[in-house]
Amino acid sequence: MPTKDECDFSTYKTNNFGDKFLEEKWITSGSLGSRDTVLVFRHKNLEQKSKDIILSPKNEISDTNTKNVVFNDFVAKDVSGLKLYNKGLPSIDVIRKDNVALPNHFTNLLNTDISKFHSEACEKDPDEKVVLARKEFFQSNMERSNSYETCQDTNKVYEENDDENIMQFSNMPAYKLKIKYKFMQTETKLLRKIFACHGLSEVEENESFSILWTGVHIKPDILRNLAPYQRVNHFPRSYELTRKDRLYKNIEKMQHLRGIKNFDIVPQSFVLPIEYKELVSAHNKNRGPWIVKPAASSRGRGIFVVNTPDQIPQDEQVLVCKYITDPLCIDGHKCDLRVYVLVTSFDPLIIYIYEEGLVRLATVKYDRAAENLWNPCMHLCNYSINKYHSDYIKSSDAEIEDVGHKWTLSALLRHLKSQGCNTYELMGNIEDLIIKSIFACAQTIISACRMFVPSGSNCFELYGFDILIDSSLKPWLLEVNLSPSMGVDSPLDSKVKACLITDLLTCVGIPAYSTEMRAQYDNKWTRFRNINSTRRITLADQYMSGNCNGTRRLTASSIPIQQTLTLEEQRIIKNARLQYDRRGGFVRIFPTDDSMQRYGSFLDNSTGVPISTPMAHGQMPYSMILPHNYNQVLFNCLYANANDNKKESNELLQRMCQYERTLAVGSLVSFSSKNLKLKSVEEGKRLRNEIIKLIDNGSELTQLQARQAFALYLEAILHRITHEPRDFHEKIILKFLNRLGGNIKTPTVLFHNPQNSRGNSKARTAMVAKQLGDFLEQYNRDTEAYVDSFDHFGMIPSGLFGDFLAQSQEADLEAVLALHTNITGNMPYLYNRFGLSVPQTPPIPSGLHGFLRALPAMVLTGSVARDFNKFDGYYKNNEKNFNILRN
Repeated sequence: MPTKDECDFSTYKTNNFGDKFLEEKWITSGSLGSRDTVLVFRHKNLEQKSKDIILSPKNEISDTNTKNVVFNDFVAKDVSGLKLYNKGLPSIDVIRKDNVALPNHFTNLLNTDISKFHSEACEKDPDEKVVLARKEFFQSNMERSNSYETCQDTNKVYEENDDENIMQFSNMPAYKLKIKYKFMQTETKLLRKIFACHGLSEVEENESFSILWTGVHIKPDILRNLAPYQRVNHFPRSYELTRKDRLYKNIEKMQHLRGIKNFDIVPQSFVLPIEYKELVSAHNKNRGPWIVKPAASSRGRGIFVVNTPDQIPQDEQVLVCKYITDPLCIDGHKCDLRVYVLVTSFDPLIIYIYEEGLVRLATVKYDRAAENLWNPCMHLCNYSINKYHSDYIKSSDAEIEDVGHKWTLSALLRHLKSQGCNTYELMGNIEDLIIKSIFACAQTIISACRMFVPSGSNCFELYGFDILIDSSLKPWLLEVNLSPSMGVDSPLDSKVKACLITDLLTCVGIPAYSTEMRAQYDNKWTRFRNINSTRRITLADQYMSGNCNGTRRLTASSIPIQQTLTLEEQRIIKNARLQYDRRGGFVRIFPTDDSMQRYGSFLDNSTGVPISTPMAHGQMPYSMILPHNYNQVLFNCLYANANDNKKESNELLQRMCQYERTLAVGSLVSFSSKNLKLKSVEEGKRLRNEIIKLIDNGSELTQLQARQAFALYLEAILHRITHEPRDFHEKIILKFLNRLGGNIKTPTVLFHNPQNSRGNSKARTAMVAKQLGDFLEQYNRDTEAYVDSFDHFGMIPSGLFGDFLAQSQEADLEAVLALHTNITGNMPYLYNRFGLSVPQTPPIPSGLHGFLRALPAMVLTGSVARDFNKFDGYYKNNEKNFNILRN
């Protein structure tokens, strides 16, 4: 199977900049100057840059031919006839592509120390049994990954390197057109690198952007003022789909309106405390464990499993779902899926699934016994939880997709197929689940789009669907993530997510507008929405049928449908076709050739909108000047007319084969760490003594310096407890976090259970580390708001302190923080100097880890601590139930 970058591409000529071949390679859908022309993003551009930085001695390219060559070290294929972008899915002759062998320096691109590993150590056993991996092989890999994750300077180093190499991409159309991107409240290291490698630059103050990427919901004022060439990565009111309580309630409405048989895609659920009585009634009818989730959280935060409803806190809003006790297990480990879903439009509804997803396995083997319900590393598959477990295995070779605790979706499908499972039916059911869950929330989102979004092309959204498969291969929707993580923690992540983002950006289409073209939109009133008051009723409304299955196909007519379309409908159809042509690895699941037959009954006859609330006869779901049905029009133009030579091929068998094929190896992302230096113990001690001398002489740490040192100290603690767990230190950290306002406490039974102490110790360590990691993330985010613009009188010089942080060890940081706290009597790392309700500074014990032992006493046991008393009943009941079971 050829890779997506090796497929046939349609080409367009351009003569604007003289570099004809290069510009044909990086734009599509038209020539420069055309309103339909968009940028092309290719993951191989990331590989080329990685090679330039690490392997090339001169780090430069001399001529046009050299710029466009694919390095033979990575891809041993002739690509001289490479064209622009695929005009359809390539023929699938085999399921598995011929993977490209990686050079030995492959893993150096992610970690400087990982070169000791060899891919042959990850091979399966000869008897073809599924194995996670050999523990001794991954032990040092785990240590390196933890140190990589806790390095706070990685982002800064990358950004500096990116500036150094930006001139490599000065021939890109995006660079010459001065196309800008903007980030807002999101961690976007991978995306930033992709933009930089394709010639885009970040906006300065008061500059207009072509694409806005944010990790939060977008305010209506931003949406209202979008120009037609601008793209944002969220739709308004997406929380209807991504908030757990709203999602489940919307699906529940569809169950009442359309029948529970048609929308049996989520476990039985209740929103507490409002529906507590209903929960108790359901529990009495069908006893069993329940899983409790905060209504608006992610990455497994605050999730726990209970046996009875009385173990659930009653004074905060949570979602309680029936726990699925018979999940699909791989080698005894519970697993779930992360499926990436792209919605490019809600009216008409256009949904894509990315051909590759991720499969996450729990670290501890699954056991449904009640005494194990506390263990999140057994019952939750989230990477953010399991990565702290000492038995977690991280794959070190992107070519091997079924080793460790994270697989690819295609590897799972191939494994299930080898076991005799019907993977076609499974993926068909997953497609159905995704479509119906979006149907349940579409009505509100469409209404918001009509109210706030000026152009139908302004918004797109990538959702992360978390799906659990039970032992009968029935998929269940767990949650939908608003901004799925694009973190790259392994070569497997790099391969999947680099391909995902580049294909997404190409499919969505960032217009290749010149500065002059953008200025016209920015300065004219056309940036605001222009509603066509003369829009006529379309032919789709005339072809509505009244049958119960909702099939709405064109009947015989002497008038071609293309001649009856409005300008808006023509634009919609043209954009849908162009989008499909450049879809890359995305698979369109709605509309398809049978979508109206399968889902037509769920759509309103007049508007085509999925209706989730009962409507009176003749009532519209939202106000329209004249009713239209874009879903029906699009379906008619793409599929209904059999004589149309533009009819698209998107059959079920073709989609299923695409899910099972393997992504090509080589989609590497280099986060170079060449500026990171190993710490010197002696230098750290020398700088520590200098700072201690200054503190003894009356100098103090600024609040920013204190917070930076405290964060680095906690990161050292986090690294240590995951590698050298100690019960005493874990209890101290847990007590400190609970007093400060952390997540739900670890049940006390974990520290007193004499049975299976080794397994409990590992799980307990992972739980404490997860809470400390979450606290550090928020703490570092808050620290970014502090600024030291100059050296203050009587304070530690910033240059000296920066050098100290770069060389300090845990003991150095502890000595400085302890001395500063004892001498000044202040705790600026936790409180403002002049803030209210600052507790009295406790004495810091002398000796090793004295500062750590004093941490809980630094926090007031006041209102913050009282917030956690509500959980005491849960822990007492949990311990009581455990003692009953043990006896």
